[in-house]
Amino acid sequence: GATAAAEAGAKVVSGELPQAEFRQEEPSLALFQVPHDKPSSRAPKQFVDLQNDVTAAGIELACREGFESIEHVKRYTAMGFGTDQGKLGNINGLAIAARVQSKAIPEVGTTMFRPNYTPITFGAIAGRHCGHLFEPKRYTALHAWHLKQGALFEDVGQWKRPWYFPKAGEDLHAAVNRECLAVRRSVGLLDASTLGKIDIQGKDAREFLNRVYTNAWTKLDIGKARYGLMCKEDGMVFDDGVTACLADNHFLMTTTTGGAARVFEWLELYHQTEWPELEVYFTSVTDHWATLTLSGPNSRKLLAKLTDIDLDNAAFPFMAWKEGQVGGVPARVFRISFTGELSYEINVPANYAMGVLEQVVAAGKEFDLTPYGTETMHVLRAEKGFIIIGQDTDGSVTPQDLGMGWAVSLNKSFSFIGKRGMHRQDCVRENRKQLVGLKPLDARDVLPEGAQLVFERNQPIPMDMVGHVTSSYHSATLGYGFAMAMVKGGLGRMGQTVYAPLADGRYIAAEIVSPVFYDPKGERQNVA
Repeated sequence: GATAAAEAGAKVVSGELPQAEFRQEEPSLALFQVPHDKPSSRAPKQFVDLQNDVTAAGIELACREGFESIEHVKRYTAMGFGTDQGKLGNINGLAIAARVQSKAIPEVGTTMFRPNYTPITFGAIAGRHCGHLFEPKRYTALHAWHLKQGALFEDVGQWKRPWYFPKAGEDLHAAVNRECLAVRRSVGLLDASTLGKIDIQGKDAREFLNRVYTNAWTKLDIGKARYGLMCKEDGMVFDDGVTACLADNHFLMTTTTGGAARVFEWLELYHQTEWPELEVYFTSVTDHWATLTLSGPNSRKLLAKLTDIDLDNAAFPFMAWKEGQVGGVPARVFRISFTGELSYEINVPANYAMGVLEQVVAAGKEFDLTPYGTETMHVLRAEKGFIIIGQDTDGSVTPQDLGMGWAVSLNKSFSFIGKRGMHRQDCVRENRKQLVGLKPLDARDVLPEGAQLVFERNQPIPMDMVGHVTSSYHSATLGYGFAMAMVKGGLGRMGQTVYAPLADGRYIAAEIVSPVFYDPKGERQNVA
């Protein structure tokens, strides 16, 4: 034990026991490289960094090539690039580099050891970026007013958008019904500030729009606006929006709220990698402009109390825009409608938005101006058959599938993105899923969104699914439930019946109809 060893040691010191003789016959051998009778370059591979297959021969070659700094050796060979960050292989590697250069190991130095060469918890990686800090919240310039009106919010592309404005005792459905009727009968107010806005300038701006949109833009006049579809290379709808011509070489593109950043990156990608010869410049101005949308038959009367713009139909027709003053503030006003009603989108600098809103609200008391949220917006647009990207589309839908072939120009001088893709054999085959409207045979029924559809009610499981519901609501205006759906060969099946099997064993039967349920001729949005 320890006592016996101590006693033996004491006897050696006192001379009672002779000291052992130790003899070193040759110098100690360095352990950083196994010796070999051949040069490293000719010897079997001697791996130094096992993660990146760095060999002793590779390190020697780096030094011969003139990469004498250990940081240069590291980058020449990729030594230490692995998860150990050089804590394992680099110790041997720098010794090999020192030997080749006839230097001492400390003289060569070490590489920088970065974390994480020792295990850490996922919690440490996440740090403070969790919970309410995980993703930023974006607020419009009118957010404080929405709070005062008791709005409930939903997240749309990081934005806090008013979902609906309940009054005392109202649930979602009651509030939405009231808001929908207010828009159809008088006038409603929507905060549309979150729509993506991209300022496009340059002498080749028109040509660029021709290439990224499916329709033509060469002849769009100043003061006019046009709806456009944007497709991926495979011909599938990617985004949509209205773009207005501000000047010969100046346009303002709007995108979906959730797609603003994605579309901006898409434009920059194609400009920088495919068409760098085009002189065109993009600037995101989403946060610069606040947008107050007035929709309803009294919207023109209300706006006329606040603006110097001539709102007469001859001077300011549908799909046009004007510049002027609204509430004493410089504004761009667009006559665009996502509700099917007479509508004006008032764009003012965001810092002035609250003051303009207060004037709009005061002037709107005469018309019982009603604020409405995104849920009402969804119902109103669906009654008109207007699509929402990402809800009625899923990345596998062409313009033709949506019944929107009218938005595709095949006569443009330059092929637009997606033209070739949408003409592939699979994209033009019969029986593709196509956008249709569904009217439940029982007016009280509301089809569940996402519900699968079948043509034959009585069939064994697995049933032959022929489509699915994309949007579904109860309409206070129509007085019944209605839906939009993608159905195989749907455009050629008008008047036929489909069934939605439910989890409880019931079925909802619905007639295939046009997706435009309300004002099919568009007379209300074009009203003189």
